[in-house]
Amino acid sequence: MIGWGEFFALAASFCWALSVVLLRKPGMVLPAFELNLFRIVFAVLLLVPTILVMEGWSWPYYSAGELGIVLLSGYIGIAVADTWFLRALNLMGASRTGIVASLFSPFVIILSIFFLGESLRVWQFCGFILVMGGILLVTWQRSRQEIDSQHIRKGVMYGVASVFLMAVGVVMVKGILETRPFIWTVQLRLLGGLAGMVIYIVLRRQHLEIARSFSRSLPWVPIVAGSFLGSYLSMILWLAGYKLIPASVASILNESANAWIVLLAWLILHESLGLRKMTGLFMTITGVIIMVLV
Repeated sequence: MIGWGEFFALAASFCWALSVVLLRKPGMVLPAFELNLFRIVFAVLLLVPTILVMEGWSWPYYSAGELGIVLLSGYIGIAVADTWFLRALNLMGASRTGIVASLFSPFVIILSIFFLGESLRVWQFCGFILVMGGILLVTWQRSRQEIDSQHIRKGVMYGVASVFLMAVGVVMVKGILETRPFIWTVQLRLLGGLAGMVIYIVLRRQHLEIARSFSRSLPWVPIVAGSFLGSYLSMILWLAGYKLIPASVASILNESANAWIVLLAWLILHESLGLRKMTGLFMTITGVIIMVLV
């Protein structure tokens, strides 16, 4: 039976997918790093009044170890992982990177079994197989452009490492999400990621280049809307799902985002939706239903 945790996990995947569709065209004029930086800063600013309304200004208690874990989780899962993921995207293209990204759920499941003592029931495992099979059908496409084999190898290495670090980042903070103020933990995690990106900018001396990127005329409406959905709302829903249900189950439900992207791109951007993609969507939705209802 579906509960709040399952609802939050599915809602997070839908919001994330919608943000990806909205940010597709802005991503053609604003580099990915700069776009990701704006999204994180925007979410951090939005969380300030959210914390004021929901938690007040009193600083919650975190032990030094907990604070370090939350900040490290943000640094690993947002700064390092996202940077490596974008590097993989540049090296081997979107289709191959999308397939590699499907490893997120298996990584979370493996880490949750070993470090959180979680397990999947038989029907949940069947739902997992359907979701993963559907994602592969939706994201796979034959590339007609020849790519250097060395680039593919490097891209796979960056891609696998980035997805693994994303999984590590969320698994390592799950216990703190369950015991400490939720919104504060989300904000601290974002600050950890932002700090990592700022350090990267300083070390690479890219502040002037980034300033030039934002000084141009940009499509701010989809950028702001996509950032609100992708970095603020979906982040809260995403972590709320991990707070309330096992991380292994939440990660599988989150995988439905890739299928939602295809469906929303068809509805909003009028992209093609062939038999293969429709079959993948059906498999993914069926797997999600099994995961939440059986």
